[in-house]
Amino acid sequence: MLNSIVLKMACEIKVAEVGVDIILPVSTVLTCPKNCHCTERNGHKTVQCTSRDLEKIPANIPEDTVSLQLASNRITHIPSQAFKGLRRLQELDISNNAIEVVEEGAFHGISEGLRALDLSNNLLRGVPRETFARLHAKISLAGNPWHCECALQEVLRELQLDPDTVNQVHCQTAVRDEYAGKPVIQVLDSGVNFCSFQRKTTDVAMFITMFGWFTMVIAYVVYYVRQNREDARRHLEYLKALPNSPRDSKDSGTISTVL
Repeated sequence: MLNSIVLKMACEIKVAEVGVDIILPVSTVLTCPKNCHCTERNGHKTVQCTSRDLEKIPANIPEDTVSLQLASNRITHIPSQAFKGLRRLQELDISNNAIEVVEEGAFHGISEGLRALDLSNNLLRGVPRETFARLHAKISLAGNPWHCECALQEVLRELQLDPDTVNQVHCQTAVRDEYAGKPVIQVLDSGVNFCSFQRKTTDVAMFITMFGWFTMVIAYVVYYVRQNREDARRHLEYLKALPNSPRDSKDSGTISTVL
C-alpha cells in the first residue's frame, strides 16, 4: 500500500437556486507519514509507526488520527506541541524508545481527549511539572531511570498512573540513597516527603553561604584594623625620627598616649 495517497476529484454540484447551476471543484487529500502504515476501521484511524527506526515524531500525521503507535523506535526528544492539531487522538504509545527529554507543552492540544499515554521503557529521569498539565489520560511511566526528588513527587501527585504498571516505576537514584531501587509509590506511601529533604538541603546550603560571607567580613575587618595599626606605628616612628622640639615632644607624647 502506498504510504501517501492523494486523491483529487472534480465533481459538478448543481444547486437549484434561483435557476443557477454552480460547478465546484472538490479536492480530498488523504496522507500518511513516511514509513508508517495507516488504517481506518469504523471511523477509528490508526497510524502504525512501530519499529520503523524513527528518530523523531513524524510529520504529516492525519488530524483525525485516534491511535498513534510510535513504540520501539529511536526517538530521544519530544518537543513542545509535538502533536499539535491531533484533537481526536485518544491513544499514544511512545514506549521503548530512548526519550530523555519531554518539553513543557509536549502534549498541548491533545490533553483533553487523550485516554492512554505510554512512556514506559525510556530514559526519563525527570520531567517539568507542567508537562502533563490538564492531562486526564491513564499514564504508564514504568522502566525509566527516575531520579526521586521533590519535582518528581509533585508531578506524580497529579497523574493518573496505570495501575497495572505503577509498581514498576522505580527510583534509580534519589535524594537519599536508601530509597534508590525502590518503587516510587511504595516510598511515598510510607510517608516519605522528598520535598522536605530538599528544603533541609537548601537551608544547609544557605547557612553555609551566610557563614562564608560572615567569615569574609570578619577577616576583612581584622585585616583593616591591623593595617591601620601598622600605618599608625610607622607614622609614629617617622615623627620620632624628626628633630625634637619642645612642642614636638609634647605632640609625640600625646600620640603615644593615644596609641
